[in-house]
Amino acid sequence: MKILGKRRVTAFQLIVVGFIGLILAGALLLMLPVSSKEPGSVGFLDCLFTATSAACVTGLVVRDTASSWTPFGQAILLLLIQIGGLGVVTAAISMSFLSGKKIGLMQRSVMQASISAPQVGGIIRLTRFIVITAFLLEFGGALLLLPPMISAFGVGKGIWCAFFHSISAFCNAGFDLMGEGAPFSSLTRFQGDVWTNIVVMLLITVGGIGFLTWDDFRAHGLRWRQYRLQTKVVLLTSGILVLLPALWFFFFEMQELPTLQRLVPALFQSVTLRTAGFNTVDLSSISAPGQAMMIGWMLVGGSPGSTAGGMKTTTIAVLLVTAWSVFRRQENVTCLGRRMEDSAVRNAVALLVMYWLLFLVSGLLISRIEQLPPLTCLFETASALGTVGVTLGITSRLSTVSRFILIALMFLGRVGGLTLIYAAQSGFRPSRSTLPLEKITVG
Repeated sequence: MKILGKRRVTAFQLIVVGFIGLILAGALLLMLPVSSKEPGSVGFLDCLFTATSAACVTGLVVRDTASSWTPFGQAILLLLIQIGGLGVVTAAISMSFLSGKKIGLMQRSVMQASISAPQVGGIIRLTRFIVITAFLLEFGGALLLLPPMISAFGVGKGIWCAFFHSISAFCNAGFDLMGEGAPFSSLTRFQGDVWTNIVVMLLITVGGIGFLTWDDFRAHGLRWRQYRLQTKVVLLTSGILVLLPALWFFFFEMQELPTLQRLVPALFQSVTLRTAGFNTVDLSSISAPGQAMMIGWMLVGGSPGSTAGGMKTTTIAVLLVTAWSVFRRQENVTCLGRRMEDSAVRNAVALLVMYWLLFLVSGLLISRIEQLPPLTCLFETASALGTVGVTLGITSRLSTVSRFILIALMFLGRVGGLTLIYAAQSGFRPSRSTLPLEKITVG
């Protein structure tokens, strides 16, 4: 695709521009008097922060969603969450489906980059499957949430809350409508409601495992051997990343709860930890070692081509498998009977360095600016960069500079570090020459 003469716009640039446009449009709509319960009381920065958090499916907020925004404003947030969760490109291609427009090769290429598909072939069929499946799962989740929500809020508001929280959970956004009585309370009122906890956990998990994993389920059912290597890695890594924090929360945290009543909250907090941002317990009561563990898990995020952001489960899996191959003195990096590409290893290392540098530098900057404990600020930056949304309660008290830092982190965490780098290097031409080889000792 060409604009402005001979300048070529890449798929990665279109993805970045699409998210920027979505955020700015959302911020302007939230500034309308009809969006807030106190017209004129919400400034542009608060609207921009909220729109970024919704479009980047994070869940960090400077104003409580239920008590600050009208039903119209909440509907705008839900639309941002839906588009941001499925992806701007997916939403645009879906509109093309409905209008009957022909999808060209450029659009197919952008779609491939957007959902991390392995090839352009079959991308339209895959996109149609993703959209239909997502809406069916969200609708099903809303139906399952209807009984507890109607019981808590009545018929009218209960139906709205069921659909809002189903979409928010599936898109791993973490926005909630529970704050009218107790602002920023998330789902703490449903801590003992096993049914609500299970439904929300299932929606979070299905939304966060990735669209290609869905496609493998559709094509192969439960036949494990026929799955792609990526699907196997996603499922195994996600399972481990849920189990370990759940054990930590159960045995070392939430001591105020009886042993048996601790099981569901521990599992819920583990599931929501990497991507979704809901909480059913007061996170400020978590110990410092527990908060440090949560920081590491939040940075991982969800899986490639999913509704979640972050560094991705496959990235951490490739890094661990690479280390294991080095320990075993293997020439190639192997996993589950397959050899991994060298480019996957290089990309994983680059992402790890990028995310940890951004996380550390941003957290320390906010700590210095706000005069707050470093661990508290690092928790906030990990939550933003991993598009998680859990907080220790400092978001609404941050200064303008700190909020802009979090806005940038949320945007990068959702769009993806490599996407931004590739978008910025559209004119880069790799060198065809090969330099002399010389060894260097490490370790």
